[in-house]
Amino acid sequence: MACAAYSIRGHLKLAAGHGLASNHLCGGWKPSASCPVSRAWSGNVSSNAVQHVARHYHLTVRNSERWRSIPKASPEDGTAVAEGRMTVLVIGGGGREHALCYALTRSPSCDTVLCAPGNAGIAQSRDAVCISDLDISSSDAVISFCRKRGVGMVVVGPEGPLVAGLANDLVKAGIPTFGPSSEAAALEGSKDFMKRLCDKYNIPTAQYRTFTDPAKAKEYIKDQGAPIVVKADGLAAGKGVVVAMTLDEAFEAIDSMMVDESFGSAGSRVVIEEYLEGEEASFFALVDGENALPLESAQDHKRVGDGDTGPNTGGMGAYSPAPIVTEELKSVIMETIIIPTVKGMAAEGCKFVGVLYAGLMIEKKSGLPKLIEYNVRFGDPECQVLLSACRGELGKVSLTWSPEIAMVVVMASEGYPGSYKKGTVIKNIDKAEQVSPAVKIFHAGTALDGDGNLVAVGGRVLGVTAKGKDIEEARFRAYDAVDVVDWPEGFFRRDIGWRALKQEQTANY
Repeated sequence: MACAAYSIRGHLKLAAGHGLASNHLCGGWKPSASCPVSRAWSGNVSSNAVQHVARHYHLTVRNSERWRSIPKASPEDGTAVAEGRMTVLVIGGGGREHALCYALTRSPSCDTVLCAPGNAGIAQSRDAVCISDLDISSSDAVISFCRKRGVGMVVVGPEGPLVAGLANDLVKAGIPTFGPSSEAAALEGSKDFMKRLCDKYNIPTAQYRTFTDPAKAKEYIKDQGAPIVVKADGLAAGKGVVVAMTLDEAFEAIDSMMVDESFGSAGSRVVIEEYLEGEEASFFALVDGENALPLESAQDHKRVGDGDTGPNTGGMGAYSPAPIVTEELKSVIMETIIIPTVKGMAAEGCKFVGVLYAGLMIEKKSGLPKLIEYNVRFGDPECQVLLSACRGELGKVSLTWSPEIAMVVVMASEGYPGSYKKGTVIKNIDKAEQVSPAVKIFHAGTALDGDGNLVAVGGRVLGVTAKGKDIEEARFRAYDAVDVVDWPEGFFRRDIGWRALKQEQTANY
């Protein structure tokens, strides 16, 4: 399948009751982080939806202009030399960053891939050179490192550094950076910001109200009834959403977030949404501030237990593409959600450059998509495409996708998303990857102990990823590999892909 970029130039269609943006939403936004930034960059906040895309979809870049040679600094004297290949620095240390390193290493545009801080799995697999001692919380340190090592582009993986403004500082220093500014990253950093943008630019989403007073929040919940959705406004490592099926569950969520401060300042403000009935899906698009290039869809499994039971997590597995997202629906998503978002952000004075990862609900009653949330991080764009986005040149790019299906099954520490034991030993990773050439294991939360053993140090630890000609083959290969991993203290869901399997079996009946 080939994809072409959508241009967003032209008139803005504002929601009824709104004139041209004079009170910019971006201007007054302040991040309400759930935890210290250094923790937000840890492997435990990686996006497993990235891993199946990275393992599986091979992007072919077609650029109408010849690929430009890129100035690259000599490591010895810092002088620039023209080369067609570059050194890329990936910021982060989770499964998403492992997937990005895996893909970028295979890009013909990349000479060397560095990852800071990286993790044990990235280092062992040689998918990148890990720079564990680089202080990624310091923009000055990152900029100095880039200049010293002749880095041609920085790819910022997690949401934490984006919200903190790392991309802003790198761009000011003249270093090409893939990832939005801190102002644009508010799309993920504040659910209230995203909702107000939807209001202003007529982007379909669930009805909502925002509260800073727990008593008033409970009054609203009582008036609306259950089921209802309670969300912490700020970053909460994928755990700040409660789908409350009863009033008591909703009240408990308010107390946990706003009174007990379980997510720190991220829960000091909450967004309460109507409960939408339908099927969830994710959709990715590359954005350069003026053009949007659709990538692929995916379907995540947020609940911790089989049958979609238990509390929400950062994701227990995913597959791509999602059968529910048809070609017709992709056009609807681009025209009603992605393009208005990019136009709106530009009108607000904070152009978005990076990947928009839209969490969607395909409503049962209408069959149309509504926006649930945005992530400002990405799947697996090939290196040349990333730089085109940095330069505002996506209008010259088209992509061709592999027709195969990809799936990732997450192996997590027992107890996740609650408390869990760290330092448990994991064995047979190499044997698991030898189950099939179509299998790749991405590391999200691993390290080496004093004896050289691979150990778990996070909640979501491994992303066991496989591809196949259809969902059944990809699923078989993924679980075949999972069963080889020797980790008694780990667990995983056994039903990843059940929706796609059901749809495929119905179609073949």
